[in-house]
Amino acid sequence: MRRKKSYLLALLLGPAFFCGSVSSFGRDVPKPGQFSRVQAGVPQGELARRVFSSSKVFPETTRDYWVYVPKQYTGEKPANLVVFQDGAGAVKLDGALRVPVVLDNLIAEGRLPVTVGVFVNPGSIPAGKPGAAPRSNRSYEYDSLGGRYAKFLEEELLPEALAGLNVTVNPAGRLAGGVSSGGVCAFTLGWERPDLFGLVLSGIGSFTNIRGAFVYPSEVRKTKASPKKLRVWLQEGEADVNNLFGHWPLSNQDLAGALKYAGYESRFELTGGGHSGAGVGALLPEALLWLFKAGGN
Repeated sequence: MRRKKSYLLALLLGPAFFCGSVSSFGRDVPKPGQFSRVQAGVPQGELARRVFSSSKVFPETTRDYWVYVPKQYTGEKPANLVVFQDGAGAVKLDGALRVPVVLDNLIAEGRLPVTVGVFVNPGSIPAGKPGAAPRSNRSYEYDSLGGRYAKFLEEELLPEALAGLNVTVNPAGRLAGGVSSGGVCAFTLGWERPDLFGLVLSGIGSFTNIRGAFVYPSEVRKTKASPKKLRVWLQEGEADVNNLFGHWPLSNQDLAGALKYAGYESRFELTGGGHSGAGVGALLPEALLWLFKAGGN
């Protein structure tokens, strides 16, 4: 029971809970390169923190989110868009992903078009009793299948976050990204709404039986005759979790195999390390360049 409670706590806290908890088997854990570090002379975009607390899709929730606008943005032409879940971790300058830093560097070198970023935290529900802690809505929002979270983004959060910004409606220029349960969420966004997000980036995705995401390989294979318009980049650590919910490395390899079988444009990176964002963070520049190379603006 203690082990199960610890894992459920980890689902609420996010992928950072696991950092360093599982050692690598044989492969190396990638190291961040120059594009993941702040570079002298590179223009830094504006990162604004905001609060959203008026959701009807996820009632009673409050969440922080961040909007990144690169220095090169002028609004004259539509910018590409990246939306990352677990926003606080994605924007952290000393975190695993450092997405705004990566965007600053890639855009400055002309390797990536002007790209706006929205980084969204999971919702938090106020405590029902005095002195109790708020309840995280993370697993419900991220691990659940179906179109509820896409509806929340499309109809509620993104209209507010992108107000006044010229952002492309071309799904080939719109990316959903995330780590762990956030990786499942990113895939679900693309799977349910390829018209909204044509690009998916998932690191150490929890494609297991937390809330049903283990079915995705089977569902992907069924679309072989008519694949959805998605480009998918997956990363997984070979020493990732194996517990009562499933086997993370095998689940990710199963999904990668299904995508290849069904003819999707996809890429799978099996790295060293466990349930940590270190691997996907180090490979993030390469992943963004690969995902955006065939579409966008």
